[in-house]
Amino acid sequence: MNTRLPYLREKTSKLTDSPGVYIMKNREGNIIYIGKAKNLKKRVTSYFRENPEHTPKVAAMVSNVFDYDFIVTDSEYEALLLECSLIKQHKPKYNILLKDDKGYHYIKISDGEYPKITVEKNKPSCKYLGPYTSSAVAGEAVSEVNRVFMLPTCNKNFPRDFRKERPCLNYHMKMCMGICSGKIDREIYRKTVDDAVEFIKSGSASSVKRMEKEMNEASENLNFEKAAVLRDRIIAVKKAAEKQKVINNGVESADIIGIAEFYDKVYISVLIYRGERLCDKAVFELEKSYTDILSDFMKQFYHGRQDLPKVIIIDHIPEDAELIQELLFNQSGRIIKLHQPQKGRFSELLKLAKNNSAEYAALKNSRTGKEITALEQLAKSLGLKHTPEYIEAYDISNLSSESIVAGMVVFENGRPLKKAYKRFTVKEQEYQNDYGSMREVIRRRLLHIVNQEGDEYFKRTPDLILLDGGTGHVHAVQPILEELGLDIPLFGMVKNDKHRTRAIASGGKEIQINNLQAAFNLLTNIQDEVHRFSVSFMHSRHRKKTYSSELLTVKGIGEKKLAKLMIKYKTKENLMNASPEELAKTAGLNSETAQRLWNVIQDL
Repeated sequence: MNTRLPYLREKTSKLTDSPGVYIMKNREGNIIYIGKAKNLKKRVTSYFRENPEHTPKVAAMVSNVFDYDFIVTDSEYEALLLECSLIKQHKPKYNILLKDDKGYHYIKISDGEYPKITVEKNKPSCKYLGPYTSSAVAGEAVSEVNRVFMLPTCNKNFPRDFRKERPCLNYHMKMCMGICSGKIDREIYRKTVDDAVEFIKSGSASSVKRMEKEMNEASENLNFEKAAVLRDRIIAVKKAAEKQKVINNGVESADIIGIAEFYDKVYISVLIYRGERLCDKAVFELEKSYTDILSDFMKQFYHGRQDLPKVIIIDHIPEDAELIQELLFNQSGRIIKLHQPQKGRFSELLKLAKNNSAEYAALKNSRTGKEITALEQLAKSLGLKHTPEYIEAYDISNLSSESIVAGMVVFENGRPLKKAYKRFTVKEQEYQNDYGSMREVIRRRLLHIVNQEGDEYFKRTPDLILLDGGTGHVHAVQPILEELGLDIPLFGMVKNDKHRTRAIASGGKEIQINNLQAAFNLLTNIQDEVHRFSVSFMHSRHRKKTYSSELLTVKGIGEKKLAKLMIKYKTKENLMNASPEELAKTAGLNSETAQRLWNVIQDL
């Protein structure tokens, strides 16, 4: 509880209704959060009102506010610009801060008479292109351009190393023009390097168009040798571009922003296409925000950038979309479209960007991209506030009214956590009753949470409970959660005629998940696992009960003596390996009874 709240509320009551920026500070006077508002009084009041419904992150920020400053602006757009500038300047703790996972990379065009094109980690002192946030993209661009324009990639220094040895294998494979032979004119080579640099800058489409024009001119001037070189180069450029076109499908200029969430982190990748080719990729790891993370990200990412696309592909239209577009327009002098695709090539590109984000999240958290995507899809389809880290699933299994049991399996971070599995013997249901059995099992399990009894897994509150069953099972169990005061999302797993997951049952409807492949596969795995676990327990119990019944037919063996034997030997195999003398000693039997018992055990 912040003891400064009365003072802060009093101060805020006199605040202006104008647009502006507010600057939250802690007791030491350090800036911990910066925000913008269309109406300063209304926005700041929302932080300090009584009984607020803050997220944990906002509540933590408010608890540390000692005072705040504000700056009035003439418009909300001016407030946006000021907010972006101040965040970059002060880097407050509770704002999202964009930090690339890796340093910048550059494409270097070396000095000298015969320059080479390479990738450098540090900013070169000579001519360069960049910076690039993705070393992989920069490296691929250099590899592609050297291959297409047949430029040397060796460590030789030209013209010093002319004609010192035969051209290497790259020359014979037509991957290098063989400059080491000393037969390539310096001006022709420099022109080739200039064309290669222009290809990196403008992309394959414009490069092909320019070279086709040069080829036609050379052909008209009867310079067939030059025309042939250009023809081969055009073919190489088109071939290199084919693998890009499989992905971008002719996208000339676009940024595609993909987001993946994993618990308290958000992972964002931006695929940057220029000139119909992927020219860069930026990746970010952010703390979850209580505001629209996409809106906050775009304002910081694009503020001050000059190389802006024609269209930005996103999975939803963010808050402050009009302000963001105004920001982009004022920086570029043209309208930049924010597009939320539903189908087509842009939808495929968005999926690609999201997969990149998921793979980055997986790398950071030692998971797979499919696991990250599955949990994210599951959270969104079920309307969960957070990605379910700890999932419990239950299934009832029985043979008629005999051996009624339940199995509980646990999936943590999308994977089975077998040491947390639990088995339940249904005690209160005399006859087969799935709803009653499920109610009994869930109540017994949840009481461990309420009373904090049992091992560490029994004490832990799951993020999601799944029942093997439909809406009826959910209706039967939901009152128990309410009675015990537990706010745990509860859903049923609905099966089809082939015992495969078909849908998810909520309180009054079914949620189809067939179109969410990753989430569908995860739920199918969970349902298969809980069914396997409960059925195996049921069969084990039934075999044990049948076995015990056979032993009770032996004259002189009652329930108490049988219990002593089972406690001592536990399994049928151990009993079969015991001698009559050992059986007699364990259960207190005479030699004749022990021998009869041993004979029955051997025949089972």
